[in-house]
Amino acid sequence: MKFKAILFDVDGTLANTEQWGHLPACNEAFVQMGLPLVWDWAYFSQELFNIQGNANRLRYELKQKFHLPKVEIESIIKEFEVLKKELYITKYLPSLKLREGVLEFISYVKDASLLMAIVSTSYESQIRALLSNQLADYYSSFYPILGKESGQKTGNHGVLYEKCLTQLKLSPQECLVIEDSEIGSKAAIKAGIPTLITYNDYTEKENFEGAALVVASLKQLNFEQVVNGNFEKSIID
Repeated sequence: MKFKAILFDVDGTLANTEQWGHLPACNEAFVQMGLPLVWDWAYFSQELFNIQGNANRLRYELKQKFHLPKVEIESIIKEFEVLKKELYITKYLPSLKLREGVLEFISYVKDASLLMAIVSTSYESQIRALLSNQLADYYSSFYPILGKESGQKTGNHGVLYEKCLTQLKLSPQECLVIEDSEIGSKAAIKAGIPTLITYNDYTEKENFEGAALVVASLKQLNFEQVVNGNFEKSIID
């Protein structure tokens, strides 16, 4: 059966935003705020799986390393979230490159008259900034765009994916999810949606049990076979 909609994750799926966008934005925010912290990629990439969200990672460190009172921690977190988001959107996001095959796949999906949506743990302002910068010609084709403000994506229930299905008025089997991580794929699979994984260097060894297809890049795929659900025939030799 041909899919009617493609649902995209953002961070690590459309672009390598974590290493080249979020991490340097965090470190610059620390400097501007006078916080004695520097996160390197080895630490950051590991913490992506242990603690969800940069604010929560910082909150944990402020508590464990500096033993600050809760009220002071929350004041720091509030300032950090605003500053880091601004740095990410204005300074680092504009130079991010899409992952291989992403632009070509999105172009194919639009030409095939399929719906496109976003389901992400990122702030919706960050999602919209990336779409308007890196995918300006396709920005208006994405609906809905569901991020952190719209509900919880990860966890055991796939709530945000279910919300997306409701807004699209489609069944799970009429959609295909593009994800890069185990935690994201579990959320999509929990919602009953077929899931295609394009792993990256920090998710490659994760458990993608239940995914319909696992590849390193969309560039490896025959797009026509993918959107028709012929996964066994979709990998280009």
